[in-house]
Amino acid sequence: MKAFRLDELEAERLAHDGAYLRFLRERNLSAGLYALAAGERDTQRPHRQDVLNFVVSGRASVTVGDETTTVARGSVVFVPGGVPARFHHITEDLRVLVVFSPPEG
Repeated sequence: MKAFRLDELEAERLAHDGAYLRFLRERNLSAGLYALAAGERDTQRPHRQDVLNFVVSGRASVTVGDETTTVARGSVVFVPGGVPARFHHITEDLRVLVVFSPPEG
């Protein structure tokens, strides 16, 4: 079994001084924790993989392709591979659990 605690993942992400921490890579998927501060700009580019984003905390808007919605704790957003997506208008520090299939990298 592999089990993770969000508080420990956040501490590890901070220790590595990055917005993204990949904490799991398996044959069919990978997972990471993505963090953006309120007001920060999301610079991600389209991913080849399908992506499932689960908002753990925070508040923002997200645009996937040409559709935009507001997200907050508990929101789940699917992004098909190759489709541009970005978070914006981040009004509360954002923490997002990100799952890629197939795995990234």
